[in-house]
Amino acid sequence: MRKFWIGLALLLPFAALAQGRWEVDTTLHMDFEQYDPPSTLVVPEHPLTNAKFPFIDVHSHHWRMAEQDLGQLIREMDSLNMGIIVNLSGRGGPALKGMVDNIKKYGYENRIALFTNIELRSIDDPDWLKSTLQQLAYDVSIGARGLKIYKSQGMTNTDSSGNRIQINDPRLDPVWDKCGELGIPVLIHSADPKPFWDPMDANNERWLELKLRPGRKRGPEDPASWETIIAEQHDMFRKHPNTTFINAHFGWYANDLEKLGQLLDEIPNMYVECGAIIAELGRQPRQALKFFTQYQNRILFGKDSYNPEEYHTYFRVFETDDEYFPYYKRYHAFWRMYGLSLPDEILKKLYYKNALKVIPGLDKRLFPE
Repeated sequence: MRKFWIGLALLLPFAALAQGRWEVDTTLHMDFEQYDPPSTLVVPEHPLTNAKFPFIDVHSHHWRMAEQDLGQLIREMDSLNMGIIVNLSGRGGPALKGMVDNIKKYGYENRIALFTNIELRSIDDPDWLKSTLQQLAYDVSIGARGLKIYKSQGMTNTDSSGNRIQINDPRLDPVWDKCGELGIPVLIHSADPKPFWDPMDANNERWLELKLRPGRKRGPEDPASWETIIAEQHDMFRKHPNTTFINAHFGWYANDLEKLGQLLDEIPNMYVECGAIIAELGRQPRQALKFFTQYQNRILFGKDSYNPEEYHTYFRVFETDDEYFPYYKRYHAFWRMYGLSLPDEILKKLYYKNALKVIPGLDKRLFPE
């Protein structure tokens, strides 16, 4: 009899709901990713839609630039006060030549710069080194301003034996030396944020991102530990002091600026760019301002994925002293951010002066002294 009354008690709410007399309070069953209330904090706000000074974005990707409507791209750049955009996806050889020709057709050689790419998976082919070095020389001769290395190097690229090609593989040494000889920088993305390798539990800050993007989750040794991949990168930098390296995404140390500063002190040929890590800087405004002050000559502006409206958050973090404003991708950062209010001279170095120093052939006339 007791079981009967318990069962009846459990069924009564559903019977009442079916008759339209009760409503379920869904707020008690909200998923974590749905909870994102607007702030009730009232503080001065200074949203920005264009940069205070013309800037160079050293980290962008436009794979179809050979047939892209470049007029539309330039209009978007002008609306942001972007002086030059660097397309890192030049691909090299005939593909790069097609992009160069399209840029010339539109007359935007001074507004769009190209980096080339190389094929690393054929590293064991007998003519790989010779053909790769020849390609680099040719690409630079037709306008490539640097070499971009994707995160697949050190992660998924394997040689003919199926072994992971390490970032500091000695077979690649002549390539990095050739870049130094040609006077072009190497912009390299190695690994991913460290939490992608950590347990996906309540202690992982990127839990929501990993839930929504499960393909980003890695095991402790998949394909190697985060520490191993990053150490290989730093070893490569040290082995080639005559080559300039731009470490993408602050080298995934934007959450530990003291450590990143130590690395910059130890590796004078390494620069960093801020693509996809603005949320890290915006949650530590005092520490980040100290870092930008101390290393103002070593930081370049980069965005990564090209979306004109997302640049607005970068401008707000770097230029204003606004408090407690949101990032544009909650799954990257569920916290709020604060502006650094960078001094004009540091802002100029970030926006264009450092890039003009590191990347050859850019039009300096587009920027103030």
